[in-house]
Parts: sequence; structure tokens; C-alpha cells
Amino acid sequence: MVTVYVFLALLAGAAVLLVVTLLRRGNSRTENAEGLLIEQQSRTQAHSDRVSFGTFSVHNAPPTMTDQHRR
Repeated sequence: MVTVYVFLALLAGAAVLLVVTLLRRGNSRTENAEGLLIEQQSRTQAHSDRVSFGTFSVHNAPPTMTDQHRR
């Protein structure tokens, strides 16, 4: 029974540590131009990936020569 209490205490301690870490981190924003350019590039890349690898383009596209489609 003591083992269960120790386990629950460790689990609760880990949860409290995670909450405190996330609250201390805050919503910091990038303030310099280099960081803003990196964020803009990653947003553009994410948008391109969503278009290229979306559900429609992956599942409804006809097979091409590079696909692993055997007839």
C-alpha cells in the first residue's frame, strides 16, 4: 500500500513540476529580425507541407512512376 502512495506522490510531483515549468515559460515572442525570418520560413514550409501531403493529394492522386504501385 505504501508503494501506491509513493507512486501517486511521484506522479503528482511530476505534474506540479510540469505545470510550474509551463507557467514560468510564458508566451515569449521573438523580438529580433532574424528570429522573425526563421518563424516566417517555418510557417511557409508548414503550409507547403500541408498542401503537398494533405489527405486529398495523398489518397486520391493517381499513381505515378515513383509510387510503389504494382499492377
